[in-house]
Amino acid sequence: MAKMTVSEITALETKERPYKKAVDTGLLIRVATSGVKSWIVTYVIDGIQRDYPLAKPWGKKSDDGHLSLADARTESEKIRALARTGIDYQIKLENERLAEIKRVADEAAAAIAKTQAETLRQKQIEAENLTVQNLFDAWVPDTDRKDKGAEIRRLFQRDVLPIVGGKALKSLTEKDFRAILNTVVERGSNRMAVMLLSDLKQMFRWAEKRRPWKSLIEDNPVELLEAQKITADDYEGNERTRTLSASEIKELADKMPKAGLLIRTEIAMWIMLSCCCRIGEIIKARWEHVDFEARIWTIPKENAKNKNEHKVFLSDFALIYFHRLRELSGASAWCYPDAKDETHVCLKSTTKQIRDRQLTAQGRAPMSNRSKRADALILSGGDWVPHDLRRTGATMLQPLGVTPEVIERVLNHVEPDKLKRTYQTYDYADEKREAWRLLGDRLSLILNRADNVVMLRTA
Repeated sequence: MAKMTVSEITALETKERPYKKAVDTGLLIRVATSGVKSWIVTYVIDGIQRDYPLAKPWGKKSDDGHLSLADARTESEKIRALARTGIDYQIKLENERLAEIKRVADEAAAAIAKTQAETLRQKQIEAENLTVQNLFDAWVPDTDRKDKGAEIRRLFQRDVLPIVGGKALKSLTEKDFRAILNTVVERGSNRMAVMLLSDLKQMFRWAEKRRPWKSLIEDNPVELLEAQKITADDYEGNERTRTLSASEIKELADKMPKAGLLIRTEIAMWIMLSCCCRIGEIIKARWEHVDFEARIWTIPKENAKNKNEHKVFLSDFALIYFHRLRELSGASAWCYPDAKDETHVCLKSTTKQIRDRQLTAQGRAPMSNRSKRADALILSGGDWVPHDLRRTGATMLQPLGVTPEVIERVLNHVEPDKLKRTYQTYDYADEKREAWRLLGDRLSLILNRADNVVMLRTA
């Protein structure tokens, strides 16, 4: 076919309708009614002809808005050459467009990820440097005290924050807080030191359950501090002597079912009282430790405070509560399984339930998200803690004729005299069995309103 020249293209005039003219092989020029002359390249892919309009209209010379005849021929040949190899130019352009979109998106995503990583790194750096003051400021509004934390602020601003307020949480040790508490004790404020230790423990336990604080407290620096070992030896608050009277035991039996306690918490209290055990010993117990047929609960050495295995002979009274507990725990291996049945419940959960129902005795309001029955378990003799039940059980054994020697072994106390501990190794198994029986019978009588009856030892 004849190839058109620049002069011939220039001479093309407009008509009533748009029309096309062949300029070269596979290259057409379209003349619009407006006079604009645009390029069209035709090519064949898989036996099908396709048209592709070039981006710029015709012009005698190529510039930003026009494409010359020579450059149009070059573009046409390039597109048709690709077609001969099976490549559709328009699909190629679309693929390139999508690839560019993906590239831009990837770059944007990478930039965002980089920004997020930098932000996270910055937060980690900031978290690493969080101080006691930062923790205190976050914790105080959540303490839910009647005075809105005024007393806590006063205590901490006087004795704690000036000393360790600027220290990073990760750098804290038990020594830091022992020194603070010792200073308070040295100025004669034993009670203040006890209160301060309690608040410090509450603050760090709060932090152990929340981010970002929990990641900064690998070892709670106040968890192992004890008021008895910090305060002066002559401080009367060091030693609890609270025991429940027979009337208070009956009162407790009346109040517990109405206090909103978990049933297994009620059972724990009666087991503590009738077995003279510690709260941790019953909470950590597994059913493999309880022999119902022999009526023996073995407290393994790892569960005992003194690391000595202890066998508790179960009275009729105690056995009833172990049977009830067995029904509640179902197929679990634990007497007090946690929600996931992976271990026992928190050692503090039972004590917290008892304490929350006696807060008014301490002049405190109910805590948020906790029981509102802040006076449900206060007895006529005042408030009490679970460990007082162990002391009560031991005290009840005395008028029943049980000797101090046997009571000490019922309590699984370590013999302080090394010579006696070494040379007098009799286990008092029969005497202990009788002691627990007497205690169980006495409790049964008390709860049956027959507390005027005293059980005598059998020969």
